[in-house]
Formats: sequence, structure tokens, C-alpha cells
Amino acid sequence: MGRGRKCCRVNGRRSASLSALVVVHNEEGQLGDCLSSLGFADEIVVVLDRCRDRSREIARRSTERLIEGAWEREGPRRHAGIEACRSDWIIEIDADERVSPELAAEIRRTVAVSTAAWHLIPVDNYVGGRLVRWGWGASFGRSAHGALFRKGAKCWGVQRVHPAVVFSGPQGKTLSLPIRHYVDRNISDMLRRLDRYTSARAADLRDSGDIGSYRQNLRRIVSRFWKCYIGRRGYREGPWGFLIALCAALYPILSYLKARLETPTKPTPHPPITDAMGPTERSKAGEV
Repeated sequence: MGRGRKCCRVNGRRSASLSALVVVHNEEGQLGDCLSSLGFADEIVVVLDRCRDRSREIARRSTERLIEGAWEREGPRRHAGIEACRSDWIIEIDADERVSPELAAEIRRTVAVSTAAWHLIPVDNYVGGRLVRWGWGASFGRSAHGALFRKGAKCWGVQRVHPAVVFSGPQGKTLSLPIRHYVDRNISDMLRRLDRYTSARAADLRDSGDIGSYRQNLRRIVSRFWKCYIGRRGYREGPWGFLIALCAALYPILSYLKARLETPTKPTPHPPITDAMGPTERSKAGEV
């Protein structure tokens, strides 16, 4: 499965079809394992954003449905992939996420009978080989997200980091089994991610024309730490929970300081967007 759209009929009715969508940027270390967990889908669509490693070669082993190009923002590149999907339902997975066979079966059962427009799927977050269940949130992690949705039901925002997501139509029952998310390899990776996120958030703040105030963002250090460490029970993870809460607490103040104190850099010109799906399978990626 995964190389072309397939569907079957049950009692004379066409069963719901399912696309798996993966958006990547230089993910050769993760992409193979991710795609190998998506064979339950009727097709796999991979968006390759400015990839300079072996991501394209790895993706071609699992699918011919590739879109290649360059997007500055998360929302447009996600929408390019969504537009290319041909199925009724989409399961949106990142390269550092895995779908277990048990979750795959639950997803197929759900799309076969659901009358909703979208469903939350729980997320198990790993740092290295350790499962860290508690404390995620406040823009530094997530414990569940709307990864399963009907085509047309999910709209991504324009922000560079943590873009807002809007769903149309009724929400269905949250699935019971989690996506496995290998969020960081170690503490150094976590800190590098904090640096990337705050740089992108600083650019969004500058674009908005309102970066906030120093005093306001100082107060948020306490409120966000409390939210993750106490409200989201990060204390149950011991030092790991403290570390996650600390990174979440620093996110707003570091974003503010970068927006206020650093000189913005000019964006690097990108090559034009192309696709690798053949003349009969072209998407609207080039319109992004």
C-alpha cells in the first residue's frame, strides 16, 4: 500500500480512503522509519521542503507522490501537501513520529465509521529513549493534536512557529492509542530547538508590529513554568519535567528579547517549487 490510491466497497458502498501526509526538511535520519509505519494508508504524500540530504531518495522507496519546493512558512507547505492528497481522510505525520500497527488499525476503523470532520490523537513524547508523559504544553510540546481529518477540514495559520490551526466541522472522539513522537535526542537537541523556535517567534513578533513588553514577558516566566510543572503535572517526571517547564517558561522572554535586541536577517532566496508526480498527477504546489 502507499504507492497509489486504493479503495474497496463494503456492502456495495465505497469505503473511506486515507492519505498519509509527511512534510520534511532534511530528515534522512528519521524519514525511513516514519514512512515504513504508514503502509496502512491508501497513499503516501511527501512534501520535500528545501531538502539537501537523502530525504528524496528515501521517500521514493515508499511513494511516487512527492512535492518538492521551498516555503518560508509552515502553513503554505502543509497546505501544498493537503491539496495533493486524493483521499477522503488525511493522517498528518511528521518525520519524527511513528504510527504503531495497533494505532494504524484504530485509524482505519475510525475513518470507516466516523461522521465527524476531525479527531485528536494522543502523543507519547520521547527524549532519547525515555518516554516523558507529563509537563508538555505552553508552545514547547503537545500531548495530543488533530492529526486525523477529512480533506478540507483543517486550515493552518501563517505564523512561522506554532501556526494556529482551525478545524471546520464537528470534532469526533479522541483516539485511544498514541502517536510515538521522538521529539529530541538529548538535552542539547532540546536547547537547540528552543533557540530555533524563539528565533522564528521573534520574526513573527516583529512582523506583527507588537512585540509586547519586557515586564509582561518577565511575568510569563512564572505563569508558564507553573502551567507546565504544576498544571500539566511535569513534577511527576522529576528533573525531566523541570527541564521541560523551564524551556517553556523561557520561550516568551527569549522570543521577546530576540525581537527587540537582534537585527533581523534577510531571507535566503529559494529555488522554484516543483513536483515529482508526473504530468497526470500535478498538484497546486506551484501556486503557493
